[in-house]
Amino acid sequence: MTHEEHHAARTLGVGKAIAVLTSGGDAQGMNAAVRAVVRVGIFTGARVFFVHEGYQGLVDGGENIREATWESVSMMLQLGGTVIGSARCKDFREREGRLRAAHNLVKRGITNLCVIGGDGSLTGADTFRSEWSGLLSDLQKEGKITAEEAKKSSYLNIVGLVGSIDNDFCGTDMTIGTDSALHRIIEIVDAITTTAQSHQRTFVLEVMGRHCGYLALVTSLSCGADWVFIPECPPDDDWEEHLCRRLSETRTRGSRLNIIIVAEGAIDKHGKPITSEDVKNLVVKRLGYDTRVTVLGHVQRGGTPSAFDRILGSRMGVEAVMALLEGTPDTPACVVSLSGNQAVRLPLMECVQVTKDVTKAMSEKKFDEALKLRGRPCPVPAVAPLMSFEICPVEFHFGSKTSDQIPLAAGLGNGWKTPLTTFYRSFMNNWEVYKLLAHVRPPVSKTGLHTVAVMNVGAPAAGMNAAVRSTVRIGLIQGNRVLVVHDGFEGLAKGQIEEAGWSYVGGWTGQGGSKLGTKRTLPKKSLEQISANITKFNIQGLVIIGGFEAYTGGLELMEGRKQYDELCIPFVIIPATVSNNVPGSDFSVGADTALNTICTTCDRIKQSAAGTKRRVFIIETMGGYCGYLATMAGLAAGADAAYIFEEPFTIRDLQANVEHLVQKMKTTVKRGLVLRNEKCNENYTTDFIFNLYSEEGKGIFDSRKNVLGHMQQGGSPTPFDRNFATKMGAKAMNWMTGKIKESYRNGRIFANTPDSGCVLGMRKRALVFQPVAELKDQTDFEHRIPKEQWWLKLRPILKILAKYEIDLDTSEHAHLEHINRKRSGEAPV
Repeated sequence: MTHEEHHAARTLGVGKAIAVLTSGGDAQGMNAAVRAVVRVGIFTGARVFFVHEGYQGLVDGGENIREATWESVSMMLQLGGTVIGSARCKDFREREGRLRAAHNLVKRGITNLCVIGGDGSLTGADTFRSEWSGLLSDLQKEGKITAEEAKKSSYLNIVGLVGSIDNDFCGTDMTIGTDSALHRIIEIVDAITTTAQSHQRTFVLEVMGRHCGYLALVTSLSCGADWVFIPECPPDDDWEEHLCRRLSETRTRGSRLNIIIVAEGAIDKHGKPITSEDVKNLVVKRLGYDTRVTVLGHVQRGGTPSAFDRILGSRMGVEAVMALLEGTPDTPACVVSLSGNQAVRLPLMECVQVTKDVTKAMSEKKFDEALKLRGRPCPVPAVAPLMSFEICPVEFHFGSKTSDQIPLAAGLGNGWKTPLTTFYRSFMNNWEVYKLLAHVRPPVSKTGLHTVAVMNVGAPAAGMNAAVRSTVRIGLIQGNRVLVVHDGFEGLAKGQIEEAGWSYVGGWTGQGGSKLGTKRTLPKKSLEQISANITKFNIQGLVIIGGFEAYTGGLELMEGRKQYDELCIPFVIIPATVSNNVPGSDFSVGADTALNTICTTCDRIKQSAAGTKRRVFIIETMGGYCGYLATMAGLAAGADAAYIFEEPFTIRDLQANVEHLVQKMKTTVKRGLVLRNEKCNENYTTDFIFNLYSEEGKGIFDSRKNVLGHMQQGGSPTPFDRNFATKMGAKAMNWMTGKIKESYRNGRIFANTPDSGCVLGMRKRALVFQPVAELKDQTDFEHRIPKEQWWLKLRPILKILAKYEIDLDTSEHAHLEHINRKRSGEAPV
């Protein structure tokens, strides 16, 4: 990008005005979006206005529409709800109300409107825009605005951000607030689980979701629930019998509790509501179990936003400002959404129409169509080679029906020989994995189809156990014999291996650390013993869950094949490390949990600093040489600086940061937060930076330091890590079963092709299997990081939001795309 293009980004908003409002139900993370819109808007030279109380404030005008300043959004990031208020507004639904709203905007010179809300709020915004020229004409005729004012405000740009805890808006993988709501739910589920186990109880939990079962569905995956009721997928007519059978089978296998999740909008196939009380009464009457009901209610909307929602809100807010300021009279109103790991702009009304199509399909009891619309496939960009495989048939028991040979690709395909060319939206993907884990009976036969071993390697990371559970159970469902290896490659060499049954991994989803034990030991020095144990235990495939050591260990296994034929078995690596430094994946299992731990600590530290005034905290994070945690935590916690290895810094940079904080102390925001990645610089240590800040800040601010250490590796996994690990485990085992079958030659498994040793990772919009050998060129082995890392492009946002005068690279900003409608009978894209 040229200097001129950078400068254009800095002056893009000069002479323009932006209004931001939150409408409809509140959602955690809305404040992060408001903050980003305000600060990035000011950064581009625009004037930015708060609209208090949603559309009602837009209609009423006056003090409800006030200009925002940089300081006015300070300390908003960690607050739940919406600081600028939200309200239902009947007036705006009438043209007279919209006329008043238009008058209020024109008089302030506002022609750009950012609406943060649900589909109703966004539909209202689009109607407002389509009527804009007519509204101006009427206002001019009535003498309320001049011809010059009408000319200056000739068109209105609208950009929507979806804020809804239900994740019920089609066109985005995640809406602002959903992840935080899941955090609240999972905290309660974990608490309930302990008391349920103590008393051998059944708990029925009712979660929000009148029209969308996303919260219920992901909760059930994240806690390993026995059953879930969601509006999109009503159970079969004899569901009562199958639910009771399922609960009693779980108890027979040794479980001391049952968890049933009910979405508030759950219905049967005839549209009759299924309430939590109905389910409780059924369980008590048929089984006599001690059963309790917990209705979570509005607790799901409250509390501190998660790190994911803060970052999502911030990224979406930046993109919204760019979309508004780049808008023309011909640009349709758009919604900024998340697709995989990318921000995309979609025509607002296309998204609203598909969302309405879902509602219509459900009202007409066309539930299969509603599910397809919720989980439509989207094109996968060519970011990495995708492999095809054959999947073994399995009997699938759900309700009273048994399907004929359904594929076990868990939402990755719809046939027996299906290339992985589509990545389904999260709803469909979650539903397919849930059905496999909750409603397929594991085979009674002990004669395994294939023998697959599962192990953890490297440092412990929250979510490892969820990945092991999913891998083991999907393997058993497929008829495989599944072994677990204790203590990583060292345990594989020593023969610390045992067979795992269905109950072996019961209750593992919510447990942090590594139940199998994990070590950093690499296999190279023990290849002979490892080869001997692969033969002894007849291991035909290996699922390795771990961090950079898992990846380098995989490379050593590939190299060892030249010497030992026994190593010619398929293996797949699931990245699991708080450092998020495994090549081939944008995310690693465990990084989200560590990020939330850091954020929680930073929130408390900022609160302390706000109380004492004029104080700067220097926080050291983990991550080795990888600056992911420091950067993302800085973005989520509102840090003033984040020092990382990937972005070299000098004493002049440190001096500039100190001077920046000196100026900050002159404002109303008298506190500072600085993050430092543990290996960002050999000489500029945490102590050095602390001493420098202490010396330079004398008489202006005090300095304190905190080294967070291993607390970042501990704790209960977040909903994101549980869900991500569960799906990764399912996909890894599906790939493994297909690859073993493909590698079967002359009565034995022989896999020596590069694609028989892969890393399963998320790349932009797709989950892909990439040969470890092909990832070598993308790896900086000395510093144990990938050579290119997507999150580095978010660094400028962190600095802009901290009020640094820097250039903003707009080359990566999203372009307008279109929704690919999936109608009944159409093949996947």
